[in-house]
Amino acid sequence: MKTAVFGSRKKVKYTRDHWKLLREKRKIAKEIMETLKDYGIPSIVYGSIARGDVKPTSDVDIFIPLLIPSYKLELALQDFGILERRIIQATPNYAIKGEIILEEANVSFPLVKMREKEMDFYRFGGYLDLRGLKRNQRIAGVDKRLVLIVPLKDGHYEVPTNEIDKSELARFLNVCIEVVEERFRVLERRREIGRTGIFLNERVPETESFESYLASLSFQNNHLKRRMKLFLKHPFFQ
Repeated sequence: MKTAVFGSRKKVKYTRDHWKLLREKRKIAKEIMETLKDYGIPSIVYGSIARGDVKPTSDVDIFIPLLIPSYKLELALQDFGILERRIIQATPNYAIKGEIILEEANVSFPLVKMREKEMDFYRFGGYLDLRGLKRNQRIAGVDKRLVLIVPLKDGHYEVPTNEIDKSELARFLNVCIEVVEERFRVLERRREIGRTGIFLNERVPETESFESYLASLSFQNNHLKRRMKLFLKHPFFQ
């Protein structure tokens, strides 16, 4: 997928097929998020599903915004077809997360305590909780091209973020300026190197839990060892 390509201002009117696709994608998210709620697990859906600018290739990405033992999450998701489990980290500055690949969606969750500003990264791209999803809300956010998507009644309006002062963009999205600058750096770098790879992406063996495998990885990787220093004593790792 191309990133940080900017473009020009334009209004996009959604077709009947687009609205149908959005409903289908959101139905998947809603079913998973309602199940998580039944297990006492809060969640958000983020990206194009929250903004509304979906494509047939759009992933249904769900995030759990709190530390939770992975077995509880896997138990809640077992009926949705778990295909793969991975430990990921977008950049060295982001929290280490677990990712559960389902048949129709991806669910990620922090494996270490998140910094206060990290929820702003999701707010930057746009997210909704289950209540917002049930109310058919759409939220403004910046896509991977670094284009601001502003929902309209019949579609959305696109504004290239290179036309917006970064401090104004931060205020509009209700995020800190540091997050805006960081997202610009990350997405522009991905454009330069021609891929959307992430810093850490390790498949979790079937015989291990997320927590035990992360502990094993931390002993082999100095960066992970530093990030995990305060967390290896957590009960999750015992």
